[in-house]
Amino acid sequence: MKYLFAAFLLVCNVAWAAPLDRIIAVVNDEVILESELVEMQQTVRQQLRQRQSAIPPSDVMRKQVLERLVVQRLQLQRAEEVGVRVGDDALNAALRQIANNNDMNLRQFRDVLEDDGYEFSRFRETIREEMIITRLRKSQVEDRVVVSDREVDNFLATQTVQAGNEVEYHLQHILISMPEAAAPEEVQEAQDKLDTIQSLLNEGGEFGEVAAGYSDGQNALDGGELGWRKQGELPSLFADVVPRLTVGEVSEPLRSGSGFHLVRLKDKKSAERHLVKQTKASHILIKPNEVVSDEEAQKRLNQLRQRIENGENFAELARAHSEDTGSAIEGGSLGWVSPGVMVPEFQEKMDELAVGELSEVFKSRFGWHLIMVDDRREENMAEEFKRNKAREQIRQRKIDEEMESWLRAMRDEAYVEYREI
Repeated sequence: MKYLFAAFLLVCNVAWAAPLDRIIAVVNDEVILESELVEMQQTVRQQLRQRQSAIPPSDVMRKQVLERLVVQRLQLQRAEEVGVRVGDDALNAALRQIANNNDMNLRQFRDVLEDDGYEFSRFRETIREEMIITRLRKSQVEDRVVVSDREVDNFLATQTVQAGNEVEYHLQHILISMPEAAAPEEVQEAQDKLDTIQSLLNEGGEFGEVAAGYSDGQNALDGGELGWRKQGELPSLFADVVPRLTVGEVSEPLRSGSGFHLVRLKDKKSAERHLVKQTKASHILIKPNEVVSDEEAQKRLNQLRQRIENGENFAELARAHSEDTGSAIEGGSLGWVSPGVMVPEFQEKMDELAVGELSEVFKSRFGWHLIMVDDRREENMAEEFKRNKAREQIRQRKIDEEMESWLRAMRDEAYVEYREI
């Protein structure tokens, strides 16, 4: 979960700021206080130090962090409107997981926080807010993204997805935002900002530092980092541009409904080969029911196992006795099975067998089984895997694009008043 990592950074070295009461921004009907801004600045500054990233000048960071707080507050307000909640049980489970990740139980974790001067109750609410935002984004954006079979077919027809040589791109990004229906003066203001940014880059400015100081993107304070993306995961706006960039090169300005974009190719690499270990297996299933007891089902299957050991044909016995009707007509054959398809107890028993070996009788949630492993192979980029991979890449790209539009629309529709900062 994303909030676990954020929380871990938060508790490492950030001291809570002394409360200040000055209002520095109004977001719809709520306010942001000076103390909140100071606290978030300390958190971001510590995160940048841990990543050994350049820290922007104080005035630049202050502006960027305030905008982050505004967007965070808007998301929490939207969550309240649509009824997204995080109860104490879910929150406590998340806190226990954070403690476990730091090799502590929850009591030890709380003691460490309090010994270092942190308010545990405040830390709890910070984690609750991050969980709420995660759930909101999932319900409002991620769960609404649908990838059709036609999109997958088109993707596979147009993308080169070959084992061992699919390229991944490490990207950085600068956004100069504009309203969707920008007035001419707003376009000119954005163009002037773009000219300033390009001048800084042309004069040797480090892209991450410029992004932290000038970008309006959500990842600005991370140096504009978009991370590693495969071809299919590239935003549509970048898809044709990025493959033509050399490492270290910055694109020409790209225009979208969000504003102007600059993208830098930080690095690229070939993805590792993906080999799927598959097993060709057959089985016989006997299910307990109102007539056949659990003990009787096990006994019947042991008798069938003995008959196979005595030389009878597995497939013929499966056709006659197996209660898995789908595989029974195929002589018990399950075909080629990839890892994770079968329930864990079945997968574990199947993985233990050598080719040609017959399992002991065992039970799963479906009944009593007898397995014969017929063959094993390693498939590189099996068709099913390619389609699943393509579907996930398309989905991630669409999520990124929808998330940007969703946040921009929420920001454009909000009433935000900045006080002197």
